[in-house]
Amino acid sequence: MANDSIRVRYAPSPTGHLHIGNARTALFNYLFARHYKGKFIIRIEDTDTKRNVADGEKSQLDNLRWLGLDWDEGPDKPGEYGPYRQSERFDIYKPYIQQLLDEGKAYKSYRTEDELEADREAQRARHEMPHYEYEYAGMSDDEIKAKMAESEAKGLKPVIRFRVPEHKTYAWDDMVKGKVSFDSDTIGGDFVIVKADGIPTYNFAVVLDDHLMKISHVFRGDDHVANTPKQLMVYEAFGWTPPKFGHMSLIISKDTGKKLSKRDETVLQFIEQYRKLGYLPDALLNFIILLGWSPKGEDEIYSLKEFVKMYDEKRLSKSPATFDKKKLEWINNQYVKSSDEDVVVDLALQQLIQAGNVPENPDAKTLEWARQLINLYKQQMSYMAQINDMASVFFEEPEEVSGDALDEISNDTAPVVLKEFSERIKKLPIFDKVQILATIKAIQKDTGIKGRKLWMPIRIAVTHEMHGPELPESIELVGRDKTLEHVAQTLAQLENN
Repeated sequence: MANDSIRVRYAPSPTGHLHIGNARTALFNYLFARHYKGKFIIRIEDTDTKRNVADGEKSQLDNLRWLGLDWDEGPDKPGEYGPYRQSERFDIYKPYIQQLLDEGKAYKSYRTEDELEADREAQRARHEMPHYEYEYAGMSDDEIKAKMAESEAKGLKPVIRFRVPEHKTYAWDDMVKGKVSFDSDTIGGDFVIVKADGIPTYNFAVVLDDHLMKISHVFRGDDHVANTPKQLMVYEAFGWTPPKFGHMSLIISKDTGKKLSKRDETVLQFIEQYRKLGYLPDALLNFIILLGWSPKGEDEIYSLKEFVKMYDEKRLSKSPATFDKKKLEWINNQYVKSSDEDVVVDLALQQLIQAGNVPENPDAKTLEWARQLINLYKQQMSYMAQINDMASVFFEEPEEVSGDALDEISNDTAPVVLKEFSERIKKLPIFDKVQILATIKAIQKDTGIKGRKLWMPIRIAVTHEMHGPELPESIELVGRDKTLEHVAQTLAQLENN
């Protein structure tokens, strides 16, 4: 491909925060641009003023940056094809709208919503698909002008509709789906290109923006397939060459088997939510890229730089992509394990502070304790918010030992081990993991009790858990006083059973 001709865009609406599906669209456009050394553009489609949210644009851009993306042109990086917000391009659209009106390829429509609904009801009664019926059918030019003047006199505000050619096939070679075609008679009739308030609709503005910004390729979600024939009609009306289209497969939830929906509360939908839970951006990016695209070979963990180098749009899948929460956690865990200690500690510490388990602005001693605690669980954490549950024993007083844990220590040797352990750690000059490990080994040597019967009573008494990170390190972080208190409580419980 000629590198200077590759121009792709991500065009979000600021009606909400960055969604997983939108992030995937941005990523695949980004990878395509960077792989072929083309341009990646951000364009804000903010014409739906009623649904726009105050920080929608900021959320989009901030979260794209957090994922590691950059762009060549956008609202914050002006270029020669700006402005990069649709709301700032209305004057650009006006002559093109007028051109279509002058050429009879669009017209003013005065049908009210009540009239349109009545039409749809009648169509449903006839078992027809609801569609717009041309309101000037059979009229001469003079009759049409008279009808329009009558509507104007009533104070009706018109929309502008595009005149859809009849009995014509619109086809394209989709970069993902292959050959796709639509009959013009099946798209619902003449569609609105300018609303009554004068704001252009998506299917019109997107064509003008893509053409004027010289967009060469458009990668977007499968839900846009039905929009494509309408857009091809607009390209045709102006005599322009459309970009190449690629419609990416739907994302479905592994749990429900249904399309990932913003109303599905079983899956976190927004990048911001994953940031708050302490996911690593590189891991989330890695996971999203694998939603509908597969690299060669069996490996699944790659850097963004590696993805750019190996990217091949031919490997985009036609089949739905499965959103698997467990796989995301596994990928993030791989990144946590290999990440720099300071990065992990910083993110996990924020979670501890938010939960109130560590004070804000902790002193040096607390910081070092928290660092040791976080490192203790680093290998196990899939995301940083888990630290609060995993390490709850360090913040909450445990309940009585029960269930399998109680069964495990209901024997003759457990009290012996716990009494010895309690007496010996009272006398330790330094209460640290080295001295604690030496104490446990000394108990083994002196009592002959070893293995599970030695280690499990101590772990269960101190942490009230049967599994966990390295025991000497855990006991050091619990501290001498709490350790003695927990062991005493467990011994008392065993004696009373």
